[in-house]
Amino acid sequence: MRAIRHRRRSIPALAALAAAAVAAPVLLAATPAAADHPHEGRLARELVEEAGGRGAYRHLAKFQQIADANGGNRAAGTPGHAASAAYVHDTLKKAGYEVSYQDFDIHEAHTRTERTTVLGDQPREPATAAFTFTKSTPAGGLTAPLALARVDETPGCTADDYASGTFTGKIALVKRGSCTFVEKQKAAAAAGAVGVIVYNHSGTTPVRGGFSSPADGIIPSAGITLADGEALTAAAAKGEVKVRLDLDQEHVKKTTRNVIAETRAGRSDKVVTVGSHLDSVPEGPGINDNGSGSAGLLEVALKLADEGANKKGRNPKVANKVRFAWWSAEELGLLGSEHYVAQLSEKQKKDIALYLNFDMIASPNPAQFVYDGDDSDRTGEGAGPAGSAQIEALINGFLDKKGKPHEGSDFDGRSDYGPFIANGIPAGGTFTGAEGIKTAEQAKRYGGTAGDPYDPNYHGAGDTLKNLDLKVFDTNVDVIAHAVGTYAESLGSLGR
Repeated sequence: MRAIRHRRRSIPALAALAAAAVAAPVLLAATPAAADHPHEGRLARELVEEAGGRGAYRHLAKFQQIADANGGNRAAGTPGHAASAAYVHDTLKKAGYEVSYQDFDIHEAHTRTERTTVLGDQPREPATAAFTFTKSTPAGGLTAPLALARVDETPGCTADDYASGTFTGKIALVKRGSCTFVEKQKAAAAAGAVGVIVYNHSGTTPVRGGFSSPADGIIPSAGITLADGEALTAAAAKGEVKVRLDLDQEHVKKTTRNVIAETRAGRSDKVVTVGSHLDSVPEGPGINDNGSGSAGLLEVALKLADEGANKKGRNPKVANKVRFAWWSAEELGLLGSEHYVAQLSEKQKKDIALYLNFDMIASPNPAQFVYDGDDSDRTGEGAGPAGSAQIEALINGFLDKKGKPHEGSDFDGRSDYGPFIANGIPAGGTFTGAEGIKTAEQAKRYGGTAGDPYDPNYHGAGDTLKNLDLKVFDTNVDVIAHAVGTYAESLGSLGR
């Protein structure tokens, strides 16, 4: 899962862990979903019985092995991601799917200098993080006074947050929150700012923001900590504060690829699309984020193949074509899913009945989140496109029957459902938490530790096979199986 913007193990040790997991599983047994009609829901019940966390674990082990053999990560544009994509592609090809690669270009950012200097009698250098794909400053840095963007519910997001005439030739100091970094940067540049410094809204680390591509970086942009931002704000409120922003970043063009696989059976004008991102961040192997969703999809796809999904001719079980997708470059800004949706014709978009997204489904300190398709939580963004409420209800109903507590999660644009929702395609799915903090109420409901992140290893080297909750992983693989089986058989609940 991309950020809001955005210990290696030996192969023998990994094999031993995988073998131990198979020999002495800690996973919950799958519970079949009930159905009133003896045939209705048959495929969903069979997939839930056959697919599970135990089977999906072998794919997680493979992703860890690939990362260990390729510098500790599976980031887009690296050999680790290429090997991961080949593993998924070749596994599905053997299962009889129509499988293809979809190549597209990305850029990689290499930061050489990231420094902010507060000038004056006692110069100091706050910890600074250059935004990914920022524009570099001139050699020697950019020196200018600070100008404070208004802090409100949407700080620095709109033109009226930048007082007219007061930002020209200055560096805007903006608080993190609400809108994207691109929107903050564009608003600051439109007001005449020559650079942007964004300070954090919480924690003790600098904002690590970024843009989707070098083309988005129109003025030099960087992040600092909450404490440094508040100190600069207080000083600038009393008088002029000059800073020197020094950013030097190289942008290297690379090619990466999505993996797309679809059933041979089923109607092509009622496509059930299911996706997860396959890439990790460069800092770690990405086994929860998002080897977990990728492994869950792969296991369900293999069990669906066993149900005759790839037999030619009419298949009463698979009435609707199922298309599985493993996106690349999600961590760089949903680039793989955006590329995929952008190249679809209007008819091809209409042929997609729904999109299901699974991103981080084995967090070590988990909560069970279901995307809030009907906006019943009344937080953040509104409801998803028509049909999203029904997808949420299907998943909630399944979890209820399994006796699993759950709660809503806003469509906040942090994962690959974004491009589908933007094109009016209903969406849904689950995830188990990223860097957010588990509340005391959630700890009572799900177990785990209140006050700690859902995934303390989010976007780090510790996101390994060792740091997963296999019980919640099993539950969410069952969710994938139930949803895929239900919609492959019938879209009646969506009115299609």
